Amino acid sequence: MDEDAFNISIRKFLKHFGVTAQREIESAIRKGIDEGKLRGDESVPVRATLIVEGLLRDFRIAEASRCRDHARH
Repeated sequence: MDEDAFNISIRKFLKHFGVTAQREIESAIRKGIDEGKLRGDESVPVRATLIVEGLLRDFRIAEASRCRDHARH
């Protein structure tokens, strides 16, 4: 296996995931604030699940995201 190519491939995937996930989280929080489901000053639980088909079934990462950090300025 070419370790450098493998590493680059994983980093590209993680960069794409990170950028896309950030947009989705920001959009969901803004929508929640606009719809009155969130006040805009609380923390919201956020969870991501990673699956590597046939090798890794369910790797989860969870953390609270503070709405204040995502509110419109």
